Parts: sequence; C-alpha cells; structure tokens
Amino acid sequence: MTDSCPPHHPQSPKTYGRYDAVTYTPFPRNITLARRHVSQLTVVWGHPYAADDAALIASELCTNALLHGCLRDRLFRMETSLTGTALRIAVTDPRGERLPHSRPTTSNDQFGRGLLIIRTLADRWSVEELTVGKTVWAELDLRGVADA
Repeated sequence: MTDSCPPHHPQSPKTYGRYDAVTYTPFPRNITLARRHVSQLTVVWGHPYAADDAALIASELCTNALLHGCLRDRLFRMETSLTGTALRIAVTDPRGERLPHSRPTTSNDQFGRGLLIIRTLADRWSVEELTVGKTVWAELDLRGVADA
C-alpha cells in the first residue's frame, strides 16, 4: 500500500487543542473502525453529546472516500482535531479530480445521501484540493462547558 495522502500538521500547538490522524487501507471494514475511533475521541476529549454526530460524519466522509476517492493500493487518512469551539473531521484521499457534489435522489435510491447527511449535521464543510488528492472536511460547533 502507498500513502499518497500528504500529511497535514497543525500550524502551531495553539491551533488545535487535540489532534489525531489515522491512515486506513481502502476496505469497507475500515469505515466501521474510523467511525468508532472518532466517536471514542469525541468522548475522551470531553464532548460525549457530539459523539453520535461525529461518528456519522466520519462514516459518511470515509464512505465517500472509499467509493469515489480511493485508488487500488492507495490509503486514505482521517484527521480529527479539536479547537476551543469546534470538532473537525477531515478525510483525505488520492483522487483530487473527483470532487464531491450533491445529486438529486428519490425515495427508492440506495445511495447518494452522504453529502446531504453531512450538510445536515455539520455546521461547516468544504473540500480542499491538494497537489495530489483532496481533503473533505466537516466541523461541528461545540457547546460551552456550561452547556455540556
């Protein structure tokens, strides 16, 4: 396997309160591992109320990377970071020419709702085009300590 995803490093320790990155092989079982991992991080980092939404966002981002962004023998990476106000989940894959886009769906469609789910749950999301590949990220605004 080749890791074609360029590493992302936080600019400074003040940029992120917490940071984690995991690289996965492009197999469906790793979507479950990524979902569990981000859910556990969210709880450990003190925001258990956001764990379910974070897990679903991670699952959708990783599924999209696997279905539309991965190449044979190329890895994809999930980065999770925490600032004082937001939890960010970013997935990088090697196919920069295949940018995500929403498409109309019907009630009978089995696929095509991933970005709709992300747009519904996340407070922000976007795509960063890279020299090789792309990163799709989503952020959840976090409640203050008094609200948690």
